[in-house]
Amino acid sequence: MTDPRRQIPRTDAVLDDPRFTPLVGRMGRDRVKTAVNAAQQRARDGEIGPSDVYDEALRTLPDDGPRPVINATGVLLHTNLGRAPLSEAALDAVRIAGGTTDVEFDLATGHRGRRGRAALAALGRAVPAAEAVHVVNNNAAALVLVATALAREREIVISRGELVEIGDGFRLPELLASTGARLREVGTTNRTSVADYATAIGPQTGFVLKIHPSNYRIEGFAGTPSVSDLAGLEVPLVADIGSGLLAPEPLLPDEPDAATWLRAGADLVTASGDKLLGGPQCGLLLGRAGLVELVRRHPLARALRVDKLTLAALEATLVHAANPTRDALRADPAELRRRAGALAVRLAAAGVKAEAVDTGAAVGGGGAPCVELPSAAVAVDAALAGPLRRGTPAVVGRVEGGRCLLDLRAVPPGQDGDLLGAVVATCS
Repeated sequence: MTDPRRQIPRTDAVLDDPRFTPLVGRMGRDRVKTAVNAAQQRARDGEIGPSDVYDEALRTLPDDGPRPVINATGVLLHTNLGRAPLSEAALDAVRIAGGTTDVEFDLATGHRGRRGRAALAALGRAVPAAEAVHVVNNNAAALVLVATALAREREIVISRGELVEIGDGFRLPELLASTGARLREVGTTNRTSVADYATAIGPQTGFVLKIHPSNYRIEGFAGTPSVSDLAGLEVPLVADIGSGLLAPEPLLPDEPDAATWLRAGADLVTASGDKLLGGPQCGLLLGRAGLVELVRRHPLARALRVDKLTLAALEATLVHAANPTRDALRADPAELRRRAGALAVRLAAAGVKAEAVDTGAAVGGGGAPCVELPSAAVAVDAALAGPLRRGTPAVVGRVEGGRCLLDLRAVPPGQDGDLLGAVVATCS
């Protein structure tokens, strides 16, 4: 009878495995080898099977730094996976900005220049309806800065139906109250009228806040005033679009955009940079020049400013139209089905049971919650979901109907080979 210990994979075979070679490059051969040797010893002691050495070594390796992930969840803007992946142009800009750069220096005059002026100019060009623009480190920061600058020890008038929770337990009412502003809630959960706002406005009003409910919907007997309805209330109107669209997107007709809301009468619009815009995490403020300047000059603005890497990535995202988020949103369902079919055939040829199936993808990231995007996936055994997550690159799919679906809507075509290799390596 063959001694099971003879079936334990050799150290060099494990280190040369496609799942380990990137780790060797990142962590060093000695560090990875130590983890492999420990897994082999557990196999010799009978604690794990010989075929488990690969997974055991991967499990025990320290989770240093960010790991590359193939997003096969079918969620374009997956918050837990970092939302929008940056475009190649943005990554190139970040590499340049990583050195010494003119982030706050005018090379022509030799004097100090406005911080991030190129990114701000690009944002202004992208939304001509905005008289002025400013950038902070995320959308929540944009709202905090506006509330502090315009409504500290004053009132913010807001509909009860728009007092949202924005994720990870953070709630908008608590966020705004932390600035020293008082919330004046109007209307009901399902219905609010212009008259409700008008009755609440008084000498203590800092501004009216309109929040787009980007991560939920109230249907049935429901209603709320539009931005244009609220624009005539003679106090500043701040509108949060959340999802980061700067202009209308035909595929998402119900998702508001900054340009439209500014033209409708909003005085300030806030938005996220790392959602449908497809850029880095940041908060965008766009609107009337006087209000933007008032917000920009507030002392808190210094604490919320973005770094040179964010400014560089934002500028490149705005200047170059193509980015992974936009490509994923506009992907052709027929092409997705073709890719899924081709991958399923190649996996079957490698001995992996796989099937191409039609699926529905989502925008995610707190955007377009009721929109389902037609997509296609490769269905494999549900038991592969865990090992795929632990591989290199990690592959995150979704388990549905007893199968692991590897949805291709958010997977760039250039990653199909990596996805194929990851599945084959996991099954070997």
